[in-house]
Amino acid sequence: MGIRYQAPSVVVGAAPELTVSPLTTRSGLRVSGEVGLATHEVWERALEQAVREDGDVYYLELSAVTFVDVAGVGALAAVAQELGDGRRMVLHQPPPALRRVLDLFWPDLSSIEVAKS
Repeated sequence: MGIRYQAPSVVVGAAPELTVSPLTTRSGLRVSGEVGLATHEVWERALEQAVREDGDVYYLELSAVTFVDVAGVGALAAVAQELGDGRRMVLHQPPPALRRVLDLFWPDLSSIEVAKS
């Protein structure tokens, strides 16, 4: 009598979503959901809007973002590097992993500011 192995069943959840909407009181976007392989295109198109804006400061409200993969942080850093002199992006309440990846790979990127509140 041998040992019988049954693979565990896998529950597949819904595909990750990313919602992007303009801020009403200042230049920028409110983002919610996950930034990953399935949502990179939406994330990158949203970030490209920051480069096209005229203001000195572009705000990203990220308090409802639950996950950002390294490629998503890389896209954010790439767009921030394209901003003209004196322009910057201000991130409000980004996920802790996003801040850690920025600190690790782009520690001197002055065009991104993480707001304290």
